[in-house]
Amino acid sequence: MDKVLIKTFLKNISDQTFTLVFWDGETHEIGEGEFKFKIIIHNFPGKKELFADPSTALGEAYMTGDIELVGNLQEIVESIMRRNKSFLNESKLLGMLGKCSPVGKRTSERDIAHHYDIGNDFYALWLDPTMSYSCAYFKTGSDSLYDAQMNKIHHILKKLNLREGQTLLDIGCGWGFLAIEAAKKYRVRVLGITLSKEQLKKAQERIKDEGLQVLVAVKLMDYRGLEKIGLKFDHVVSVGMAEHVGKANLPLYFKNVNAVLKETGLFLLHNITNVLETEVNAFIAKYIFPGGYIPSLREELYLAADLGFHTIDIESLRLHYMKTLMHWAERFEGNMDKIETMFDTKFIRMWRLYLNACAAAFHYAKIDLHQILLSKGANNQLPLTRQYIYDMPGNKFGNR
Repeated sequence: MDKVLIKTFLKNISDQTFTLVFWDGETHEIGEGEFKFKIIIHNFPGKKELFADPSTALGEAYMTGDIELVGNLQEIVESIMRRNKSFLNESKLLGMLGKCSPVGKRTSERDIAHHYDIGNDFYALWLDPTMSYSCAYFKTGSDSLYDAQMNKIHHILKKLNLREGQTLLDIGCGWGFLAIEAAKKYRVRVLGITLSKEQLKKAQERIKDEGLQVLVAVKLMDYRGLEKIGLKFDHVVSVGMAEHVGKANLPLYFKNVNAVLKETGLFLLHNITNVLETEVNAFIAKYIFPGGYIPSLREELYLAADLGFHTIDIESLRLHYMKTLMHWAERFEGNMDKIETMFDTKFIRMWRLYLNACAAAFHYAKIDLHQILLSKGANNQLPLTRQYIYDMPGNKFGNR
Protein backbone atom coordinates (compact mmCIF):
# COMPACT_ATOMS: atom_id res chain seq x y z
CA MET A 1 0.00 0.00 0.00
CA ASP A 2 1.21 3.47 -0.92
CA LYS A 3 1.32 5.67 2.18
CA VAL A 4 1.72 8.83 0.11
CA LEU A 5 -1.43 8.03 -1.88
CA ILE A 6 -3.39 7.28 1.27
CA LYS A 7 -2.24 10.45 2.98
CA THR A 8 -3.04 12.51 -0.12
CA PHE A 9 -6.54 11.05 -0.29
CA LEU A 10 -7.26 11.57 3.40
CA LYS A 11 -5.65 14.95 4.05
CA ASN A 12 -8.71 16.86 2.82
CA ILE A 13 -11.36 14.38 3.87
CA SER A 14 -12.45 16.27 6.99
CA ASP A 15 -12.82 19.87 8.12
CA GLN A 16 -11.43 18.84 11.52
CA THR A 17 -7.92 18.04 12.67
CA PHE A 18 -7.21 14.33 13.13
CA THR A 19 -4.44 11.80 13.65
CA LEU A 20 -3.61 9.30 10.91
CA VAL A 21 -1.97 6.04 12.02
CA PHE A 22 -0.58 3.54 9.52
CA TRP A 23 -0.38 -0.24 9.96
CA ASP A 24 3.26 -0.07 11.08
CA GLY A 25 2.59 2.59 13.72
CA GLU A 26 3.76 5.56 11.63
CA THR A 27 1.69 8.56 12.72
CA HIS A 28 0.81 11.85 11.03
CA GLU A 29 -1.08 14.87 12.30
CA ILE A 30 -3.51 16.14 9.66
CA GLY A 31 -4.57 19.75 10.10
CA GLU A 32 -3.88 22.28 12.81
CA GLY A 33 -5.36 22.79 16.25
CA GLU A 34 -7.07 20.39 18.62
CA PHE A 35 -7.27 16.78 17.39
CA LYS A 36 -10.85 15.52 17.21
CA PHE A 37 -10.47 11.89 16.12
CA LYS A 38 -8.09 9.23 14.88
CA ILE A 39 -8.02 7.13 11.69
CA ILE A 40 -6.10 3.86 11.98
CA ILE A 41 -5.27 2.14 8.67
CA HIS A 42 -4.70 -1.63 8.69
CA ASN A 43 -5.53 -2.07 5.02
CA PHE A 44 -6.75 0.51 2.50
CA PRO A 45 -8.96 0.15 -0.59
CA GLY A 46 -7.21 0.21 -3.94
CA LYS A 47 -7.42 3.00 -6.50
CA LYS A 48 -9.99 1.13 -8.58
CA GLU A 49 -12.41 0.71 -5.67
CA LEU A 50 -11.92 4.28 -4.44
CA PHE A 51 -12.49 5.88 -7.83
CA ALA A 52 -15.48 3.61 -8.55
CA ASP A 53 -17.27 4.57 -5.32
CA PRO A 54 -15.38 5.89 -2.28
CA SER A 55 -18.48 5.68 -0.07
CA THR A 56 -18.79 1.93 -0.56
CA ALA A 57 -15.03 1.29 -0.56
CA LEU A 58 -14.43 3.10 2.74
CA GLY A 59 -17.68 1.81 4.26
CA GLU A 60 -16.66 -1.77 3.53
CA ALA A 61 -13.17 -1.14 4.92
CA TYR A 62 -14.76 0.10 8.15
CA MET A 63 -17.10 -2.92 8.27
CA THR A 64 -14.22 -5.38 7.98
CA GLY A 65 -12.00 -3.52 10.43
CA ASP A 66 -9.44 -2.56 7.78
CA ILE A 67 -10.06 1.03 8.86
CA GLU A 68 -10.76 2.04 12.46
CA LEU A 69 -12.29 5.37 13.46
CA VAL A 70 -11.55 6.42 17.03
CA GLY A 71 -13.84 9.16 18.28
CA ASN A 72 -17.50 10.14 18.00
CA LEU A 73 -18.58 8.38 14.80
CA GLN A 74 -21.45 10.74 14.01
CA GLU A 75 -19.21 13.79 14.41
CA ILE A 76 -16.53 12.19 12.23
CA VAL A 77 -19.02 11.60 9.41
CA GLU A 78 -20.40 15.14 9.84
CA SER A 79 -16.89 16.56 9.48
CA ILE A 80 -16.57 14.70 6.17
CA MET A 81 -19.97 15.95 4.98
CA ARG A 82 -19.02 19.54 5.73
CA ARG A 83 -16.15 19.39 3.24
CA ASN A 84 -17.51 20.94 0.03
CA LYS A 85 -15.50 18.56 -2.14
CA SER A 86 -16.15 15.50 0.03
CA PHE A 87 -17.15 12.27 -1.72
CA LEU A 88 -20.22 12.25 0.56
CA ASN A 89 -21.41 15.47 -1.08
CA GLU A 90 -21.05 14.19 -4.62
CA SER A 91 -24.12 12.55 -6.14
CA LYS A 92 -25.44 12.13 -9.65
CA LEU A 93 -28.46 14.32 -10.38
CA LEU A 94 -31.45 12.57 -11.90
CA GLY A 95 -34.23 13.97 -14.05
CA MET A 96 -37.22 14.85 -11.85
CA LEU A 97 -39.45 12.25 -13.46
CA GLY A 98 -36.84 10.63 -15.63
CA LYS A 99 -36.99 7.04 -16.77
CA CYS A 100 -35.75 4.39 -14.35
CA SER A 101 -36.33 0.66 -14.25
CA PRO A 102 -39.39 -0.15 -12.13
CA VAL A 103 -38.97 -2.37 -9.07
CA GLY A 104 -41.04 -5.56 -9.35
CA LYS A 105 -43.15 -7.02 -6.54
CA ARG A 106 -40.86 -10.00 -5.94
CA THR A 107 -37.85 -7.71 -5.81
CA SER A 108 -39.65 -5.47 -3.31
CA GLU A 109 -40.46 -8.49 -1.14
CA ARG A 110 -36.82 -9.56 -1.18
CA ASP A 111 -35.56 -6.04 -0.44
CA ILE A 112 -37.96 -5.55 2.48
CA ALA A 113 -37.03 -8.94 3.94
CA HIS A 114 -33.34 -8.00 3.70
CA HIS A 115 -33.83 -5.16 6.16
CA TYR A 116 -36.97 -5.81 8.20
CA ASP A 117 -36.98 -9.58 8.61
CA ILE A 118 -33.65 -9.90 10.40
CA GLY A 119 -35.50 -10.42 13.69
CA ASN A 120 -38.05 -8.64 15.86
CA ASP A 121 -35.85 -9.38 18.89
CA PHE A 122 -33.06 -7.31 17.35
CA TYR A 123 -35.24 -4.28 16.66
CA ALA A 124 -36.86 -4.50 20.09
CA LEU A 125 -33.45 -3.97 21.71
CA TRP A 126 -32.94 -0.44 20.41
CA LEU A 127 -36.33 0.84 19.25
CA ASP A 128 -38.72 2.21 21.87
CA PRO A 129 -41.62 0.08 23.24
CA THR A 130 -43.93 1.21 20.41
CA MET A 131 -41.48 -0.39 17.93
CA SER A 132 -41.70 2.75 15.78
CA TYR A 133 -38.94 2.65 13.16
CA SER A 134 -39.44 6.16 11.79
CA CYS A 135 -38.78 9.77 12.73
CA ALA A 136 -40.05 10.73 16.20
CA TYR A 137 -41.37 14.15 17.26
CA PHE A 138 -39.55 15.83 20.15
CA LYS A 139 -41.65 18.57 21.75
CA THR A 140 -39.14 19.25 24.52
CA GLY A 141 -35.47 18.54 25.10
CA SER A 142 -36.39 16.17 27.90
CA ASP A 143 -38.67 13.93 25.84
CA SER A 144 -37.65 10.30 25.96
CA LEU A 145 -37.61 8.32 22.72
CA TYR A 146 -40.91 6.73 23.75
CA ASP A 147 -42.46 10.14 24.49
CA ALA A 148 -41.31 11.45 21.12
CA GLN A 149 -42.68 8.45 19.21
CA MET A 150 -46.01 8.82 20.97
CA ASN A 151 -45.94 12.53 20.10
CA LYS A 152 -45.38 11.61 16.46
CA ILE A 153 -48.20 9.08 16.34
CA HIS A 154 -50.74 11.43 17.91
CA HIS A 155 -49.49 14.34 15.79
CA ILE A 156 -50.22 12.30 12.66
CA LEU A 157 -53.60 11.06 13.86
CA LYS A 158 -54.75 14.56 14.73
CA LYS A 159 -53.69 15.89 11.34
CA LEU A 160 -55.90 13.24 9.75
CA ASN A 161 -58.91 14.62 11.69
CA LEU A 162 -60.21 11.12 12.44
CA ARG A 163 -63.80 10.50 13.53
CA GLU A 164 -65.34 7.45 15.17
CA GLY A 165 -66.59 4.89 12.69
CA GLN A 166 -64.34 6.04 9.84
CA THR A 167 -61.82 3.86 8.03
CA LEU A 168 -58.03 4.23 7.85
CA LEU A 169 -55.52 2.49 5.60
CA ASP A 170 -51.93 2.31 6.90
CA ILE A 171 -49.53 1.56 4.03
CA GLY A 172 -46.31 0.10 5.42
CA CYS A 173 -47.75 -0.31 8.91
CA GLY A 174 -44.57 -1.64 10.52
CA TRP A 175 -45.19 -3.44 13.80
CA GLY A 176 -48.71 -2.00 13.99
CA PHE A 177 -48.61 0.51 16.83
CA LEU A 178 -50.04 3.49 14.92
CA ALA A 179 -52.94 1.37 13.64
CA ILE A 180 -53.68 0.12 17.13
CA GLU A 181 -53.48 3.60 18.64
CA ALA A 182 -55.84 4.98 15.99
CA ALA A 183 -58.40 2.31 16.79
CA LYS A 184 -58.09 2.74 20.55
CA LYS A 185 -58.27 6.53 20.60
CA TYR A 186 -60.65 7.29 17.73
CA ARG A 187 -62.55 3.99 17.30
CA VAL A 188 -61.80 3.89 13.60
CA ARG A 189 -61.49 0.68 11.60
CA VAL A 190 -57.93 0.20 10.35
CA LEU A 191 -56.30 -1.96 7.72
CA GLY A 192 -52.52 -2.12 7.82
CA ILE A 193 -50.40 -3.62 5.04
CA THR A 194 -46.76 -4.67 5.09
CA LEU A 195 -44.37 -6.85 3.10
CA SER A 196 -42.45 -7.92 6.20
CA LYS A 197 -43.41 -11.30 7.64
CA GLU A 198 -41.73 -10.45 10.93
CA GLN A 199 -43.67 -7.19 11.23
CA LEU A 200 -46.92 -8.95 10.36
CA LYS A 201 -46.36 -11.54 13.08
CA LYS A 202 -45.69 -8.94 15.77
CA ALA A 203 -48.54 -6.65 14.68
CA GLN A 204 -51.06 -9.49 14.78
CA GLU A 205 -49.87 -10.47 18.25
CA ARG A 206 -50.34 -6.91 19.45
CA ILE A 207 -53.83 -6.63 17.95
CA LYS A 208 -54.86 -9.84 19.70
CA ASP A 209 -53.35 -8.74 23.02
CA GLU A 210 -55.32 -5.46 22.81
CA GLY A 211 -58.54 -7.26 21.88
CA LEU A 212 -58.89 -5.13 18.76
CA GLN A 213 -59.50 -7.82 16.14
CA VAL A 214 -62.84 -6.23 15.22
CA LEU A 215 -61.27 -2.83 14.51
CA VAL A 216 -57.75 -3.60 13.26
CA ALA A 217 -56.45 -6.03 10.65
CA VAL A 218 -52.96 -6.34 9.19
CA LYS A 219 -52.21 -8.12 5.94
CA LEU A 220 -49.10 -9.17 4.05
CA MET A 221 -49.77 -7.10 0.97
CA ASP A 222 -48.02 -4.96 -1.63
CA TYR A 223 -49.27 -1.43 -2.29
CA ARG A 224 -49.64 -2.34 -5.97
CA GLY A 225 -52.60 -4.54 -5.07
CA LEU A 226 -54.65 -1.76 -3.53
CA GLU A 227 -56.43 -0.81 -6.78
CA LYS A 228 -57.87 -4.32 -6.99
CA ILE A 229 -59.18 -4.83 -3.44
CA GLY A 230 -62.42 -2.97 -4.05
CA LEU A 231 -62.28 -0.96 -0.82
CA LYS A 232 -62.46 2.76 -0.14
CA PHE A 233 -61.02 4.50 2.93
CA ASP A 234 -61.78 7.80 4.63
CA HIS A 235 -58.10 8.31 5.34
CA VAL A 236 -54.74 6.90 4.22
CA VAL A 237 -51.47 7.19 6.12
CA SER A 238 -48.01 6.05 5.06
CA VAL A 239 -45.07 6.44 7.44
CA GLY A 240 -41.52 5.71 6.31
CA MET A 241 -42.61 3.53 3.41
CA ALA A 242 -42.39 5.71 0.28
CA GLU A 243 -38.59 5.47 0.42
CA HIS A 244 -38.91 1.79 -0.55
CA VAL A 245 -41.07 2.34 -3.63
CA GLY A 246 -38.32 3.31 -6.07
CA LYS A 247 -38.25 6.29 -8.40
CA ALA A 248 -39.93 4.59 -11.35
CA ASN A 249 -42.80 3.31 -9.20
CA LEU A 250 -43.67 6.59 -7.46
CA PRO A 251 -46.47 7.41 -9.95
CA LEU A 252 -47.91 3.92 -9.41
CA TYR A 253 -47.74 4.39 -5.64
CA PHE A 254 -49.72 7.62 -5.76
CA LYS A 255 -52.16 6.10 -8.27
CA ASN A 256 -52.95 3.26 -5.87
CA VAL A 257 -53.45 5.64 -2.96
CA ASN A 258 -55.81 7.70 -5.10
CA ALA A 259 -57.73 4.57 -6.10
CA VAL A 260 -58.66 3.61 -2.51
CA LEU A 261 -59.18 7.08 -0.99
CA LYS A 262 -62.70 8.46 -0.84
CA GLU A 263 -63.47 11.75 -2.55
CA THR A 264 -63.63 13.43 0.86
CA GLY A 265 -60.47 11.70 2.05
CA LEU A 266 -57.18 12.83 3.54
CA PHE A 267 -53.77 11.29 2.87
CA LEU A 268 -50.82 11.87 5.20
CA LEU A 269 -47.43 11.01 3.75
CA HIS A 270 -44.46 10.89 6.15
CA ASN A 271 -41.12 10.07 4.56
CA ILE A 272 -37.51 11.07 4.01
CA THR A 273 -37.13 13.57 1.18
CA ASN A 274 -34.25 14.92 -0.86
CA VAL A 275 -33.66 18.52 -1.85
CA LEU A 276 -32.89 17.40 -5.42
CA GLU A 277 -33.49 14.22 -7.38
CA THR A 278 -30.26 12.28 -6.86
CA GLU A 279 -29.06 8.72 -6.95
CA VAL A 280 -29.07 6.72 -3.73
CA ASN A 281 -25.87 6.42 -1.69
CA ALA A 282 -24.29 3.23 -3.03
CA PHE A 283 -23.26 1.88 0.39
CA ILE A 284 -26.78 2.29 1.80
CA ALA A 285 -28.31 0.76 -1.33
CA LYS A 286 -26.00 -2.26 -1.21
CA TYR A 287 -26.04 -3.09 2.48
CA ILE A 288 -28.98 -1.38 4.18
CA PHE A 289 -31.91 -0.52 1.91
CA PRO A 290 -31.61 -2.31 -1.44
CA GLY A 291 -34.10 -0.96 -3.95
CA GLY A 292 -34.61 2.25 -1.99
CA TYR A 293 -34.90 5.75 -3.39
CA ILE A 294 -35.38 9.06 -1.55
CA PRO A 295 -37.87 11.21 -3.48
CA SER A 296 -37.56 14.96 -3.58
CA LEU A 297 -40.37 16.98 -2.04
CA ARG A 298 -41.19 18.50 -5.39
CA GLU A 299 -41.47 15.05 -7.00
CA GLU A 300 -44.12 14.05 -4.50
CA LEU A 301 -46.03 17.32 -4.78
CA TYR A 302 -45.90 17.10 -8.60
CA LEU A 303 -47.32 13.58 -8.61
CA ALA A 304 -49.99 14.43 -6.04
CA ALA A 305 -51.09 17.51 -7.98
CA ASP A 306 -51.23 15.53 -11.20
CA LEU A 307 -53.90 13.34 -9.55
CA GLY A 308 -55.84 16.33 -8.31
CA PHE A 309 -54.74 16.28 -4.67
CA HIS A 310 -54.72 19.54 -2.73
CA THR A 311 -51.67 20.11 -0.52
CA ILE A 312 -53.03 21.14 2.88
CA ASP A 313 -49.93 21.13 5.06
CA ILE A 314 -46.18 20.43 4.84
CA GLU A 315 -44.00 20.11 7.93
CA SER A 316 -40.27 19.44 8.12
CA LEU A 317 -38.97 17.22 10.94
CA ARG A 318 -35.36 17.01 9.74
CA LEU A 319 -33.65 17.69 13.08
CA HIS A 320 -36.19 15.48 14.84
CA TYR A 321 -34.88 12.59 12.75
CA MET A 322 -31.29 13.41 13.65
CA LYS A 323 -32.28 13.23 17.32
CA THR A 324 -34.24 10.02 16.76
CA LEU A 325 -31.23 8.35 15.14
CA MET A 326 -28.98 9.51 17.97
CA HIS A 327 -31.32 7.79 20.42
CA TRP A 328 -31.29 4.63 18.32
CA ALA A 329 -27.49 4.62 18.09
CA GLU A 330 -27.18 5.09 21.85
CA ARG A 331 -29.63 2.27 22.57
CA PHE A 332 -27.85 0.09 20.00
CA GLU A 333 -24.55 0.51 21.83
CA GLY A 334 -26.24 0.09 25.20
CA ASN A 335 -27.46 -3.37 24.20
CA MET A 336 -24.23 -4.50 22.56
CA ASP A 337 -23.83 -7.50 24.86
CA LYS A 338 -27.09 -8.94 23.50
CA ILE A 339 -26.51 -7.87 19.90
CA GLU A 340 -23.11 -9.61 19.87
CA THR A 341 -24.89 -12.92 20.52
CA MET A 342 -27.09 -12.36 17.44
CA PHE A 343 -24.71 -11.04 14.77
CA ASP A 344 -21.04 -11.03 13.80
CA THR A 345 -18.66 -8.09 14.09
CA LYS A 346 -19.02 -7.13 10.43
CA PHE A 347 -22.79 -6.75 10.75
CA ILE A 348 -22.46 -4.76 13.97
CA ARG A 349 -19.94 -2.35 12.47
CA MET A 350 -22.14 -1.97 9.38
CA TRP A 351 -25.19 -1.16 11.50
CA ARG A 352 -23.21 1.22 13.72
CA LEU A 353 -22.02 3.10 10.65
CA TYR A 354 -25.53 3.21 9.20
CA LEU A 355 -27.15 4.70 12.32
CA ASN A 356 -24.45 7.28 12.93
CA ALA A 357 -24.05 8.26 9.29
CA CYS A 358 -27.80 8.78 8.94
CA ALA A 359 -27.85 10.96 12.06
CA ALA A 360 -25.03 13.00 10.52
CA ALA A 361 -26.89 13.24 7.20
CA PHE A 362 -29.99 14.74 8.81
CA HIS A 363 -27.73 17.32 10.43
CA TYR A 364 -25.59 18.35 7.45
CA ALA A 365 -26.62 16.62 4.22
CA LYS A 366 -29.33 17.57 1.74
CA ILE A 367 -32.02 15.26 3.05
CA ASP A 368 -35.08 16.07 5.09
CA LEU A 369 -38.15 14.43 6.63
CA HIS A 370 -41.50 15.83 5.60
CA GLN A 371 -45.06 15.20 6.66
CA ILE A 372 -47.35 16.14 3.78
CA LEU A 373 -51.12 16.32 4.32
CA LEU A 374 -53.05 15.92 1.07
CA SER A 375 -56.75 16.33 0.51
CA LYS A 376 -58.60 14.63 -2.31
CA GLY A 377 -61.32 17.25 -2.23
CA ALA A 378 -61.00 21.02 -2.07
CA ASN A 379 -63.08 21.44 1.09
CA ASN A 380 -62.91 18.47 3.41
CA GLN A 381 -64.09 20.19 6.61
CA LEU A 382 -60.58 20.93 7.84
CA PRO A 383 -59.92 23.69 10.38
CA LEU A 384 -58.33 26.87 9.06
CA THR A 385 -54.94 26.44 10.75
CA ARG A 386 -52.61 23.75 12.04
CA GLN A 387 -53.19 25.04 15.57
CA TYR A 388 -56.19 22.73 15.85
CA ILE A 389 -53.77 19.85 16.29
CA TYR A 390 -52.69 21.26 19.63
CA ASP A 391 -55.99 22.75 20.78
CA MET A 392 -58.40 19.89 20.09
CA PRO A 393 -60.07 18.37 23.18
CA GLY A 394 -58.21 15.39 24.54
CA ASN A 395 -54.80 16.52 23.36
CA LYS A 396 -52.78 15.73 26.46
CA PHE A 397 -49.50 16.83 24.85
CA GLY A 398 -50.32 20.57 24.82
CA ASN A 399 -48.64 23.20 22.65
CA ARG A 400 -45.19 22.75 21.16
